[in-house]
Amino acid sequence: MGSRRNPAIGMLVFMALAVMVGSYFTFAAVRGDYGLFRRAEVQAHADTLRTELSRLQAEVARMENLTRRLSDDYLDLDLLDEQARDVLGMIRADEIVVR
Repeated sequence: MGSRRNPAIGMLVFMALAVMVGSYFTFAAVRGDYGLFRRAEVQAHADTLRTELSRLQAEVARMENLTRRLSDDYLDLDLLDEQARDVLGMIRADEIVVR
């Protein structure tokens, strides 16, 4: 008879290839560019950016309020006095400076 391969060797090679392909896809699903670990990193970064955005929005709102209070339409004299003192470094005669 001719040379016949042992079917057990063919099945063993097939199973080894199947395990290697399965291992590759499992690794890619966990550690790859779009894997679970990368998703957790992106989520943590997004949370950090959301926190920073809310902080910046609060700062912008505060600055808009100060700008409105010093505008021509609405002038807050106390704020104007505070800003003038801060910028010019001046005090009234009845005030005491504590450093």
